[in-house]
Amino acid sequence: MHAPAPAAPLVPPPGEVLAEAVEFLHLYHDERRLPGVAARIAQLREEIALTGTYRHTTEELVYGAKVAWRNSVRCVGRVRWAGLKVRDRRTVVTVSGIARELAQHLVAADNGGRIQSVMTVFAPDRPGVGPRARIWNDQLIRYCGYRAGGDTVLGDPAQVAMTDAAQRLGWRPPPVLGRFDLLPWVIETEYEDPTLVEAPRELVREVALVHPEHRWFEQLRLRWHALPVISNMRLRIGGVDYSCAPFNGHYLGDEIGTRNLGDQGRYDQLLPVARGLGLDTSREDTLWREHAALVINQAVLYSFKQAGVRVSDPHTESELFMKFCAQEERAGRPVHGDWSWLNGSVGWAALHAVHHRYYDTRVPNLNLWPGERAYGPTGVAQLGLRQRHVAARLREG
Repeated sequence: MHAPAPAAPLVPPPGEVLAEAVEFLHLYHDERRLPGVAARIAQLREEIALTGTYRHTTEELVYGAKVAWRNSVRCVGRVRWAGLKVRDRRTVVTVSGIARELAQHLVAADNGGRIQSVMTVFAPDRPGVGPRARIWNDQLIRYCGYRAGGDTVLGDPAQVAMTDAAQRLGWRPPPVLGRFDLLPWVIETEYEDPTLVEAPRELVREVALVHPEHRWFEQLRLRWHALPVISNMRLRIGGVDYSCAPFNGHYLGDEIGTRNLGDQGRYDQLLPVARGLGLDTSREDTLWREHAALVINQAVLYSFKQAGVRVSDPHTESELFMKFCAQEERAGRPVHGDWSWLNGSVGWAALHAVHHRYYDTRVPNLNLWPGERAYGPTGVAQLGLRQRHVAARLREG
């Protein structure tokens, strides 16, 4: 998976919409070798003049979503961009309908453990107003972070604000709190207030982590979910924004082992693992942190493969990224990329992509952008979509 690109304007003016639309349609027709681009551009000119926006055909939407992934500057897994499965759900506009489709997304993406890349696209944003739907969660599968007094957190510290927000909306955690309790979904539409929906646990595949050599590792009782579905980013295609367009790839092992489980601001497991290994943690020159991180990453890769769940190691993924670079260059396209994000933290110096430094650092418009956060650091909801849409109607008279 990848981190968001820098922010793009939320609602572009009609002239900008037209310019981006024309650029997109030329790209679409050229790359797919389709006739009729002039007629299609004339059609959307009229549509934009009347409404300030236009509607993509399903084929345009599918192609645009794939190219947005191809352009994502911080994603190392883009060699698979053409295989993205795009689910057009633009007619689904209610919280209950969106929740059903999110459950179906989990089923399609899980694919029996053979994780496949899927994007589900809901209704586009309204010009001058903004999203018609949004998901508050940054990923569909996340673990709660409970405040346990002082600076102590039970669970995932990165999800404390979202956990607080869910509780303020009326969610009640389980009677016995755990480190890996699933967060509920919070879904909001232009017609419905933020609504709590329990994440369907029966559809969430999790992997208990063990190490192939260190039997004591399983006593740490660590696990992680199989599917990273990013749910708070904005898909932008030819001047049209889709703020509700959850998507997933599959995990790179060190996203789990180094970042989610190892980072000090997350599950912070380096010290427990180092102690299990009997390492000297009294000084830094023993490199106990690196040793512990490597062992956690070994456990992740081993456990996922033993469970039959798709996962990638950084070296294989780096080689595949170089294949993607070669494909793009043969096609005459620049390789857009943020070098600092395209290299894993395990075996960093030996990764092929480390030595490929000539990426185009510009961020093209067909892309995935950071979504507008729905809640503040204390979990207090910001201006809701219903309020925003009512205000827009009042402005229109």
